[in-house]
Amino acid sequence: MGYSIQYITGAIGGTLRQGHGDTTIEHLLLDSRRLIFPATSLFFAVKGPRRDGSRFIKELYKRGVRNFVVAQHLPDLPGANVIVVPDTLTALQQLAAAHRRHFNLPVIGITGSNGKTIIKEWLNQLLEEDHQIVRSPKSYNSQTGVPLSVWQLEPRHQLAIFEAGISRKGEMVRLEPIIHPTIGVFTNLGEAHSEGFASLAEKAAEKLKLFVHAEVLVYCSDQPDIVNAIGAAGLSAKVFSWGRGEGAALRILSIEKIAGWTTMVIKGAAEFSVSIPFTDPASIENALHCVAVQLVLGQPVDKIRTRMALLAPIAMRLELKSGINHCSIINDSYSADLNSLSIALDFLSQQQQHQRRTVILSDFLESGREENELYTTIAQTLGQKQVDRLIGIGARIGAHATAFGEWFPGESIFYPDVATFLSDLHQLHFRDETILIKGARIFEFEEIDRVLTAQIHQTVMEVDLNAMADNLRQFRQLLAPGTRMMAMVKAFGYGSGSFEIANLLQFHGIDWLGVAYADEGVVLRKGGIRVPIMVMNTENSSFHLLAEYNLEPVIYSFSLLRTFDRWLKKEGIPAFPVHIELETGMNRLGFPPEEVDLLLEALPTAAFKVLSVFSHFAASEEAQQDAFTRHQGEVYTNTARRIGTALGYSFIRHLANSAGIIRHPGLQLDMVRLGIGLYGIDTVGSDRLQLREVSTLKTTIAQIKHPGAGNTIGYNRRGMATATTVIATVRIGYADGYSRSLGNGVGKMWINGHLAPTIGVISMDMTMIDITGIPDVKEGDEVVVFGKQLSVRQLAEWSQTIPYEILTSVSQRVKRVYFEE
Repeated sequence: MGYSIQYITGAIGGTLRQGHGDTTIEHLLLDSRRLIFPATSLFFAVKGPRRDGSRFIKELYKRGVRNFVVAQHLPDLPGANVIVVPDTLTALQQLAAAHRRHFNLPVIGITGSNGKTIIKEWLNQLLEEDHQIVRSPKSYNSQTGVPLSVWQLEPRHQLAIFEAGISRKGEMVRLEPIIHPTIGVFTNLGEAHSEGFASLAEKAAEKLKLFVHAEVLVYCSDQPDIVNAIGAAGLSAKVFSWGRGEGAALRILSIEKIAGWTTMVIKGAAEFSVSIPFTDPASIENALHCVAVQLVLGQPVDKIRTRMALLAPIAMRLELKSGINHCSIINDSYSADLNSLSIALDFLSQQQQHQRRTVILSDFLESGREENELYTTIAQTLGQKQVDRLIGIGARIGAHATAFGEWFPGESIFYPDVATFLSDLHQLHFRDETILIKGARIFEFEEIDRVLTAQIHQTVMEVDLNAMADNLRQFRQLLAPGTRMMAMVKAFGYGSGSFEIANLLQFHGIDWLGVAYADEGVVLRKGGIRVPIMVMNTENSSFHLLAEYNLEPVIYSFSLLRTFDRWLKKEGIPAFPVHIELETGMNRLGFPPEEVDLLLEALPTAAFKVLSVFSHFAASEEAQQDAFTRHQGEVYTNTARRIGTALGYSFIRHLANSAGIIRHPGLQLDMVRLGIGLYGIDTVGSDRLQLREVSTLKTTIAQIKHPGAGNTIGYNRRGMATATTVIATVRIGYADGYSRSLGNGVGKMWINGHLAPTIGVISMDMTMIDITGIPDVKEGDEVVVFGKQLSVRQLAEWSQTIPYEILTSVSQRVKRVYFEE
């Protein structure tokens, strides 16, 4: 479904300053990296806290985009349509709202603190056999995500499910006319994203503004904050509540958990029971919301009972992990639709470590589109994303091999089912490539994932790429306009990985990367990283690597300066970029104040060009050291000014680290260096940022024992059992980075909602933990060493060290799994 440029101009109240034909717009574009169909795309140059979309207009014009919405008149773009509006974000929302008004169908709007995406996906599972459904992709629930979600509405759809999230007052009022739900679901009310509200009551009142025109509102009557907010809101919607209390329209009589299943006895118009294959409280709550919505839609109880028993876990993330033959595997094998394919291909595009890209794709079932149109669109999309090879699995995708031959320039191979594909695996020669596995649940691509994934030690480090990107955004919001940012990815990315982290940072527009040694920079260059890379610890033996891989060395001493200068002149390399390090109080590396006069004499005649001059704060996170920090700033500023005068040209000045960005904004200068803060560790303890730790270290239980009173545990018999002691041996030891200082009860691990102390000393590959009294623990269960449930800061305190050491000590034999929600 498309709209003319004239219609769009009127719908958003804009002025068509340049008009060149009545183009039909089918796609909305906010991010230049997500361009697929340039001829029918309309780009909104939205301005964010750190990124102005208008910067990408010329690039998009070169790539074939001819339709733009801007907040200011731009230079002439021959053949382009340019609509000028007061505010591009408002225009985007107005266009989506106008699109929504063309449809008269049931629309489920979901908001709340938690569970929105799970409920949306489960409702899709439960209702997709009976309806053509459109829903928000993943968790597109923001001020920009909601318009893009609603834009997917087409005449073929019979039901829509959209989620909406807000972080401050006034946002829901803008989203309501875009979604305009007929059925509302208020999941729950918690502390998540509460910093923009004065109280929970204010937060609830703001969220309820989504339902001012809803016909029915579903909620849990056991939550008094929600009940009170609904009473105060004066909504005209009919309420349909569930809960244990007498007043609930859907009363929960009992909840029983047995062998991984939960059975709920419910009384509505009649009494009935529902069973689900989950036992955790969040899943039970989400399931009850789904039961209520199905009843509102008139689903028969028998059908509800049957389908609830078939609910499948929702894979909420794309996972990146190591594969066979030096491949990288992206697993997104829980759904197959155009929206989630686009998201997965964006993630694939971020990965630069391999030149070759393969996509393994199943049939797209129940899309509601005419099949030839559907598979032609998929073929075009794969071609636009520069995929090299398609492996299609299923009867329907194979039947449209001709469309792929016509529209997809890469190699395409088709198999009728997974078994046939696996039998032919040895002939497909997977090697040194990135492989995206994407298929509908019915195809059970888990076996493909298992076969292609390298066998890994059961102790793994999970790295949350969403959390890292969010931490980056939060620090950027603290920067003055024009201040650049260097991200430190030394020491294997603080234990999180090298090129995987650098790929993410490059995708999000980081200005510079910093590594410790040249070989770390070489790994990044071989992994496809193109942004500038500064090498902190320059060694004479690495000069040839610096030149070959375009790495920028730090010059910190006269011996290094003279040696590198002679090498450059001998090799005939002029104006090689370097960074000069000054000593201002750390007393580690750098030119001290007493050597500055000699430095001023040496720099103008050197064969290199100074890109930046920097120094290190010694204690920027400590308030009691602020006078010394200011002194460092003065010494640095005065010295940098003198160097600028001697050189006769400008360079970048940088001094502030993660703590300095927060506590000393006046010393941000031209660039800042973000290190441990990127990984979610706030060394300042400030309330200004809501950082999320990005790493979770997990292992599993190898064996459970009941040693009996008087028996000893571990080397040197340091652990002692009582009559009731139960111990679990878990697959992690000091060779994996779990410090021996955490033995004998000093450290603890998280299992089944409880902390279990270590018992005995830490072995090289194993650790024993005391699980006495912890229910339902069995061999093979997951154990969290640190993560969301147990902060790395807490582990550092127990170990009497700092989070830096905990993170960087995790051995590289511990495999990293990278995921994006």
